[in-house]
Amino acid sequence: MMRIACTLAPGKGDTDLLLFRVAQLLLARGHRPCGVVQINSERCDGGACDMDVQVLPDGPVIRISQDLGTASKGCRLDPGALEQAVGEVAARLRADADLLIVNKFGKHEADGRGFRDVIAEACARNIPVLVGLNQLNRQAFFEFCGGAAVELPCSEQALLGWVTEGLLDAA
Repeated sequence: MMRIACTLAPGKGDTDLLLFRVAQLLLARGHRPCGVVQINSERCDGGACDMDVQVLPDGPVIRISQDLGTASKGCRLDPGALEQAVGEVAARLRADADLLIVNKFGKHEADGRGFRDVIAEACARNIPVLVGLNQLNRQAFFEFCGGAAVELPCSEQALLGWVTEGLLDAA
């Protein structure tokens, strides 16, 4: 049975913080999550924040944003860095993971790239998947899941409850 859930927090960066906290709590409880959580760093030059992802459970931290200058309005995602993160996660998923966390089903996933294959592999292996979502790619995510995904409230309690239930079901 495919177990995949998503959450969408209302504020900018709130989903990232929530997934980071949930990952830390799961690690402290002895679980073996793999995936990525996003950490944004404000810049002193007033430009858009730097975007880094921490590969779970133990790193590395990979900068996935490019510095395009303070006046730039284009997409700052570094596709090469994203694919590096995907490769790191894929290797950990095959090792000993009991859960996959993906910080965001973004444009690359909506277009068939990014973490899409890793998410599919986890589902095929009966490993629960927890994904951060934004409104822009919400429809593409639900189409990708074929109606199997559950949307969870954006709270630690809701996410931890779903994960715990999923880990018991997968055991």
